[in-house]
Amino acid sequence: MNIKADPTEFAGKRVLVSGGTKGAGRATVDRFLAGGARVITAARGAPEPIDGLEFIQADLTTAEGGETLAKAALERMGGIDILAHIIGGSSTPGGGFGALTDDHWLAELNLNLLATVRLDRLLIPQMIARGSGAVVHVTSIQSVLPLPEATTAYASAKAALKTYSKSISKELGPKGVR
Repeated sequence: MNIKADPTEFAGKRVLVSGGTKGAGRATVDRFLAGGARVITAARGAPEPIDGLEFIQADLTTAEGGETLAKAALERMGGIDILAHIIGGSSTPGGGFGALTDDHWLAELNLNLLATVRLDRLLIPQMIARGSGAVVHVTSIQSVLPLPEATTAYASAKAALKTYSKSISKELGPKGVR
């Protein structure tokens, strides 16, 4: 099945995709670009060039990386209309909860929760000031169906993201940000 995108669907929209260089994130970038949006993303390493994509080299698992991307998005694009958080993944070892160190937990929380929270804090205020914008958080089925032998920390971070998402939706909706 080949679905054609309307090249004007997102015309004039400024989009930031976190985690937009591989997998579902890359597909999300491609879809927004096909719909006519201006898109910016970041990664730790430089991806293959993508026509029309603004790219920033930054590690979003750090506060500094989030600040670098947010600053570039505001300077280069003049703001963000759609903030799509696709960033996520897991690199913790199997073996259940006992195999996970504090470093494993912190890495999963920084990647799967705090990268999103930090970018939201930096970019949602300009949406509130305009009275419009859209924020999308991609979580995981593991937030409710974890695999305890391998993904306890990842699933926990995604469950926290799900709760955070519901909370800010109630706060932001009345301010025009969906």
